[in-house]
Amino acid sequence: VQLQASGGGLVQSGGSLRLSCAASGRTFSTYGMGWFRQAPGKGREFVAGINWSGASTFYADSAKGRFTVSRDNAKNTVYLQMNSLKSEDTAIYYCAASTYYPPTVHRVDYWGQGTQVTVSS
Repeated sequence: VQLQASGGGLVQSGGSLRLSCAASGRTFSTYGMGWFRQAPGKGREFVAGINWSGASTFYADSAKGRFTVSRDNAKNTVYLQMNSLKSEDTAIYYCAASTYYPPTVHRVDYWGQGTQVTVSS
């Protein structure tokens, strides 16, 4: 599975962005998917996950109530809708595919290349 993340950019505090992650390969729908992020000088951390069917989602405390993860298996794409963005959300965001749900940093089968999100205060 190859993953291509997009949708990052510069947004003001309180604004919104929607990230997309397009996957190649016919086995996309068999994987749980996750979004992770890495801020400068910090380790990569889990943000949100969604199971293979989309029926189950899981969020880090920092994302609950503000971010929504979804997927469209017909389009081989997973999304992360981010609302009420804060400066501390500034990071490179990565999508990932995992046979483990919810995915963790150490239980990822495939990583995307990352997309930069910058929130200005």
